[in-house]
Amino acid sequence: MILPDFSLELAALSRGARHVAGVDEVGRGPLAGPVTAAAVVLDPDNIPDGLNDSKKLTAKRRETLAEWLAANCDHCVIHIGVDEIDRLNIYHASHLAMCKAVAGLRTRPCMVLVDGNRVPRDLSCPGEAIVAGDARCVTIAAASILAKVARDRLMVDLAQQHPGYGWESNAGYGTPAHKQALLDLGVTPYHRRSFQPVHNILCKALEASC
Repeated sequence: MILPDFSLELAALSRGARHVAGVDEVGRGPLAGPVTAAAVVLDPDNIPDGLNDSKKLTAKRRETLAEWLAANCDHCVIHIGVDEIDRLNIYHASHLAMCKAVAGLRTRPCMVLVDGNRVPRDLSCPGEAIVAGDARCVTIAAASILAKVARDRLMVDLAQQHPGYGWESNAGYGTPAHKQALLDLGVTPYHRRSFQPVHNILCKALEASC
């Protein structure tokens, strides 16, 4: 298995950057819950083994790495809630989350490596978009782990407040069981009303009440 490495960070450091951050987001696709971004700066001399795209790791391994990163790295995790997602759209809300995560770092980075094909317009420092960055770059991989673990934990908490939708296991994604629960139980305050499956249910409920 090919693992992400530190080569993109080394290239930025060789060009004069002193601090290189990675930023990634999770939660663009779910029907419920926030979109979450994390930014992190790794110490080149103290990088843990096994950093990889969070989706390629077991939940236990993600948790272990997230705890280490939170204890040993400059990092920031930001949640952008459903009100902002519905107001801005998910693309812009994702970029807002990434910008806020970078701005929340203790040290202002000289360069930010951004997962994806676009650098957020309002990023507070220079950035470089890295397609499939979480599979290529250890700093982005670290950010993806922090973001996913934080969001998954939040969705477990929300599942206790709103049982029946399966958020503790589906993280708010539109699984068949989640969509059926929407029909059976209705829409919660944590559902994204601008997303079509949720919007359609709200429209049907409105039509039925008229």
